[in-house]
Amino acid sequence: MAQDRTRPESAAQTPPGRVAGRSRRGLFLPYILLAVVVVAWSIGWIWIRSRAASEIDGWMAREATAGRNWACADRSLTGYPFRIELRCSTVTLERSDGRFRLGPSIAVAQVYQPRLVVFESAGPFHVEQGALIGDAAWRALQGSFHGASDGFTRASVVIDDPTVTVAGADPGPIAISGQHLELHARPDPGRYASEGAVDVSLRLAQAAVPQLDALTGTQDPADLALDATLAQATVLRTGPLPRELERWRQAGGTLDITALSLAKGPQRVQAKGTLALDAAHRPAGQIDLRAAGIDALVGNLVGQRFGSDRGALVGQLVGGLLGLSRRPQPDAQADTVPLKDLPPLRLVDGKLVLSGFPIPNVHVPALY
Repeated sequence: MAQDRTRPESAAQTPPGRVAGRSRRGLFLPYILLAVVVVAWSIGWIWIRSRAASEIDGWMAREATAGRNWACADRSLTGYPFRIELRCSTVTLERSDGRFRLGPSIAVAQVYQPRLVVFESAGPFHVEQGALIGDAAWRALQGSFHGASDGFTRASVVIDDPTVTVAGADPGPIAISGQHLELHARPDPGRYASEGAVDVSLRLAQAAVPQLDALTGTQDPADLALDATLAQATVLRTGPLPRELERWRQAGGTLDITALSLAKGPQRVQAKGTLALDAAHRPAGQIDLRAAGIDALVGNLVGQRFGSDRGALVGQLVGGLLGLSRRPQPDAQADTVPLKDLPPLRLVDGKLVLSGFPIPNVHVPALY
């Protein structure tokens, strides 16, 4: 009976209050660890934000030293806890050759993937450069930039319902609008290291260009697609355009057009070739063409010199000789009409030369 009344020695020596205290500490330990992690992460995010602000300030200071003054009005860096968001009510650039202004914009990077930056802008965009005044607006603009230690891996811009107007241009104002625009760029896998070459892909859907309507004789919207490689693209910076183009020219820069297609109603043109800048700063090179239904275009070009009636006649004659004036049947689609090879189009000394004959009243101007 005496043995039944005894308890184990360990149990007898542990006060009940101490056991309860240890159990409570075990209960709150996960919350304490979570609080420590949150505090540490918050301190780390604040440090990352401070580092991002310092990098932005340093870059803007270096640009100002080079004569390019950037400004981000009402700048804010937010996005806690996992992002860094840079917001500007306006972004402006002032340099010796003009002024540029972009409306409300935001750039976002994840703290665990800082080299991927996604941005969007509500616009509009305004530029004043010499006698030229340009304005651009859109319904939506989004883009992304994938950075790398030696440059970048990809950059993209997507714009819905873009409109562009340029005043002060010669011979007159320019107006362009479209339904959808995409621009993508990436380093050329085989030529980036040796030539600084960048592959570019451009798509513009349902474009309206009054100047092109007058030239082609049709008001159908145009679809444009371009795949090209820009050699020596890495020498280009954000300086004045004439200086950057001259640097690119002296570096041996070329625009290698892999595929260019333009479709406007029954008229279709495909092209490929290589362009550069000559000593007079004019585009020069050769383009191989394939086309269908462009007799009206030939007639308009010839008519500028010989009159509309004779131009239309010559256009039909030239189009017939080249096999370009065949109209699709009423039940046929324009894109089913076969394309015909044209003689190469050469840009030489500011002239467009087709099959050995300069196109009348067409001059290739210097770009700067």
